[in-house]
Amino acid sequence: ARAEVDLGLIMGKRLTITGSALRPQPLDRKEGLTRAIEQCVWPAVEQGRIVPVIDRVYPLAEAQAAHARMESGAHIGKIVLSI
Repeated sequence: ARAEVDLGLIMGKRLTITGSALRPQPLDRKEGLTRAIEQCVWPAVEQGRIVPVIDRVYPLAEAQAAHARMESGAHIGKIVLSI
């Protein structure tokens, strides 16, 4: 419910903060959203048209280095730990 953020960093990177909550939505609304995602979004994921951006993959033993990269803010995309 509360967070402390660096607005200068957000503005400097032209980021957007959004939020949503499905919990208070009626079950039929949630089911409709699930169907819409299955029909409209999931095929693009399966076809490889929507893919996550991976910055770098680290072995689990290098988790500290992965965390340091995340804290540095130099990454673009996801930082993945490989097991």
